[in-house]
Amino acid sequence: MHLLSGQTVLKSYDFGLGNQPVGHKQFEGDGKTPEGLYFVDRFNPRSRYHLSVGISYPNEQDKAYAAQFGRDAGGDIMFHGRGPEGRKLAPKNRDWTAGCIALTDDEIEDVYAMLQLRTPVMIYA
Repeated sequence: MHLLSGQTVLKSYDFGLGNQPVGHKQFEGDGKTPEGLYFVDRFNPRSRYHLSVGISYPNEQDKAYAAQFGRDAGGDIMFHGRGPEGRKLAPKNRDWTAGCIALTDDEIEDVYAMLQLRTPVMIYA
């Protein structure tokens, strides 16, 4: 993961994804991480994963796609730290979340401090 200012890389991080890391998130519970353009839409300083930064998944296209199949697109996708749960799971399985992007607790502190509401987030494999 790269944090950019214009085309300048400010910082880079290794990360974990959803527990089914291949492919774009389509439905609630599929264990995938969304791919595409989203925006920072919330901050949670009291996250059970240390800190978390929410992204605007699902967008209208994500909702419409899931609705075609009578399914929910899911939601509550975040960049977050590990917290107690992730500190146990991450050493055994890099991709341990339900669809979020996981960093270490120290790394999410950096990311949390650098981002602002409406910051664009491009996620791709």
